[in-house]
Amino acid sequence: MLNMVRNKTDEETVRTVEYLRFCAMPSKNIKFDVQKFLADIGDGRTILRVRKKQVIYAQGAKCDALFYIQKGKVKLTVVSKAGKEATIAILNPSDFFGEGCLAAQPLRMSFAAALTDCELMRIDNKAMTSALHRENTLSDMFVAYLLGRNIRYEEDLVDQLFNSSEKRLARILLLLARFGTEGKQEKVIPKISQETLAEMIGTTRSRVSFFRNRFRKLGFIKYNGELEIHSSLLNVVLHDAPHKSV
Repeated sequence: MLNMVRNKTDEETVRTVEYLRFCAMPSKNIKFDVQKFLADIGDGRTILRVRKKQVIYAQGAKCDALFYIQKGKVKLTVVSKAGKEATIAILNPSDFFGEGCLAAQPLRMSFAAALTDCELMRIDNKAMTSALHRENTLSDMFVAYLLGRNIRYEEDLVDQLFNSSEKRLARILLLLARFGTEGKQEKVIPKISQETLAEMIGTTRSRVSFFRNRFRKLGFIKYNGELEIHSSLLNVVLHDAPHKSV
């Protein structure tokens, strides 16, 4: 029985580590220089430099182009009719967003704003559709990317339903640091408000503050304006036992 329990725990550990690595860069196994190719697709693309906190597009705006992040981080949020705001994703370089235009989505379903200074490539719907038809490798990469992000959203839902607030916060911080991405892990991530983190994991600001202080005392993170994430934070995701203060 002990061996069965140990094997199950080992399997769960492997799945969790592999999942975090997969989420960090879902299309990493496809050898294709997306940025170089998109730069050569001709008309229909524009390079945008967006300042921190600047709105890229508003919820309800016309949906006629998608964006590719060359530098910086982008935050996607949705606002209810009652004015309640929720953060649904924080995106990194090499991520796409606004791709609903490719499925004939008429209006934006969310707000997109720059979390840091950004350099974006705006690609018109028709230009991207044409490029996907012409270049099979780009099409394969893009489909793999969308499937990977869909898996991420499914895992977010499972995480929300079944894991503790502490585990959800640890997982989000590891994903923001792009844990497990070869050559692209970011030990230090830009300052993100406790309110935003609370929105992302579905808890209160006070709980986020409590868990961040606990992580800091345990040496999993450091923060002084920016957050420094250590890989040891993975311990919180892999184990159910509560941590003792040190």
